[in-house]
Amino acid sequence: MTEHHITESEAELQALAERAGRELEDADALDILRWAADTFGPRWCVTSSMEDAVVAHLASRVSPGVDVVFLDTGYHFPETIGTRDAVAAVLDVNVITLTPRQTVAEQDAEYGSKLHDRDPDLCCALRKVKPLEEGLRDYRAWATGLRRDESPTRAGTPVVGWDTKRRKVKISPIARWTQADVDQYIAEHGVLTNPLLTDGYASIGCAPCTRRVLAGEDARAGRWAGRAKTECGLHG
Repeated sequence: MTEHHITESEAELQALAERAGRELEDADALDILRWAADTFGPRWCVTSSMEDAVVAHLASRVSPGVDVVFLDTGYHFPETIGTRDAVAAVLDVNVITLTPRQTVAEQDAEYGSKLHDRDPDLCCALRKVKPLEEGLRDYRAWATGLRRDESPTRAGTPVVGWDTKRRKVKISPIARWTQADVDQYIAEHGVLTNPLLTDGYASIGCAPCTRRVLAGEDARAGRWAGRAKTECGLHG
């Protein structure tokens, strides 16, 4: 199912995404990414929070030199920045780091310190959502590491779908994987992972808004703990 020419028409792109979502539902993650590479050429990328390098590793196998986009919010754990640097050094990918228009100090000057505590949605919008929208402008599709088993809000994630916010094709090649599948792939291929994953963190975001998870909690319980917020706005 290879598309040799991609039109700029959003309607056609959306139809393409919806058709691919149906046809690739049971496909292997590598086949889904191979479809992305065949379909979009250089006009697709992988986004990574640098929690692990599973999707970046998978993508590098079918599309060496693929762009891997990382959002440096200014609030990351040092371990996350270290994982990004290691991925750039070890994998056959092109790591692109996006940054917000304002530094943390400039944001503090305009909005007051610790905006993440007072208005986490605005902080995420300024430091994640807007930079990603600008960074993805020249791509027609982006791949993520979303999985259906991560939380109830992600249970319906399609392997290929339409990103209505950014008007792009959104690819989630490991959507059907379980944590056991991820762990097995990491072990089999020696994939780089964030050291915090072995220190009680199951989902890693910005340091001020991330805590270790407790026994029995889902993987994203440590994100914005104590708040109704469950997503940063990148995915929902």
